[in-house]
Amino acid sequence: MTAPPSPPSTPSTPLPPAGVAPHALPRWSRDQIAARVARDIAPGSVVNLGIGAPTLVANHLPADREIILHSENGVLGMGPAPAPEQEDDDLINAGKQPVTLLPGGCFFHHADSFAMMRGGHLDICVLGAFQVATNGDLANWHTGTPDAIPAVGGAMDLAIGAKQTWVMMDLLTKAGESKLVPQCNYPLTGLACVKRVYTDLAVFELTRAGVLLRECVEGVDREALERLTGLQLLDSH
Repeated sequence: MTAPPSPPSTPSTPLPPAGVAPHALPRWSRDQIAARVARDIAPGSVVNLGIGAPTLVANHLPADREIILHSENGVLGMGPAPAPEQEDDDLINAGKQPVTLLPGGCFFHHADSFAMMRGGHLDICVLGAFQVATNGDLANWHTGTPDAIPAVGGAMDLAIGAKQTWVMMDLLTKAGESKLVPQCNYPLTGLACVKRVYTDLAVFELTRAGVLLRECVEGVDREALERLTGLQLLDSH
């Protein structure tokens, strides 16, 4: 699969200082992030795509690469989103979005689905997040504020049960604060479970040695990302 299309480059425009809203930076769209995630999924993998943006990954998996998609509500073998007016209201993912079923796909009781998740049968899960700590801790179910509605779903089972947990999220909050942090201050979903973080500005790998910068959007460099996150990043080159 080819790399996701690059967002508009603005090499002549200086990067804004830390704390500036994300829209001031060149960045990948959610579909471009999803395409970047899809590119890293190996053939033969069994993958759960979490509610929200991670479901877009299904639309970017090449048809000639066998990847089995799992949904916690009890579906195995999903394909891309259905064409308009081709939706089947009885065939949905965990986020209640209509999905397609590839030849050989099936659906079953959610208890069996959770047994797959908890039994270590998933190679990868791709989840959204409020925060990810540099040691791999994940916070994605509750912000801790009194008026927030907690929505854990199967995230805890997925984060610990999958062989690899990847996160797909914006790097910065709307206030310009980094969501990749030294330590989470939101309630945790899982401990030291996240291996990779795919964001609108860069792709990171969390290693024992530190946070490795795998790739960044054209027009954003390691120094800018360090300024925005407050972290010292390892260079993959």
